[in-house]
Amino acid sequence: MKMIAWLMLAAAVLPFLSAILAKAGGKKFDNNDPRPWLARQEGWRARANAAQSNAFEALPFFYAAVLFALHNQADATRVATLMACWLGLRLGYLAMYVAGWGALRSLVWATSIGFIIAILFTGV
Repeated sequence: MKMIAWLMLAAAVLPFLSAILAKAGGKKFDNNDPRPWLARQEGWRARANAAQSNAFEALPFFYAAVLFALHNQADATRVATLMACWLGLRLGYLAMYVAGWGALRSLVWATSIGFIIAILFTGV
C-alpha cells in the first residue's frame, strides 16, 4: 500500500511539473500575476501550460478508479502496477506535448485512459 501512496503523490505532482516547465526561465515572468503571462506564451511553453491543465483534468478519474479498486479489495500489487504504467504514460504524454508531437500524444492519452479503465475494473 505504501507504493500506491507514492504513486498517488507522483500523479498529483505531474501538473506542477508541467507548470514548472512552462514557467522556468521565462522572460519577464510575473509570479504575482502568472496567468496573463502564461496566456501570452507560444510554442513549447504554451504546450507545457496546456499539459498542466490536462494533467489536472485527468486526476479525478484516476484517483476515483484507484480508490474504487482498493475499496473493492482489488489486488494492491495489480493496482500499483497499472498505476505505474499510467504514470509512465502520463510522463511520456507530457514530453510529447512539450515536443509538439500531437498525433502520438493523442495515442498516448487514449492509452492512459485505457489504464484508468483497467484500474477501475480491477475492482469489479
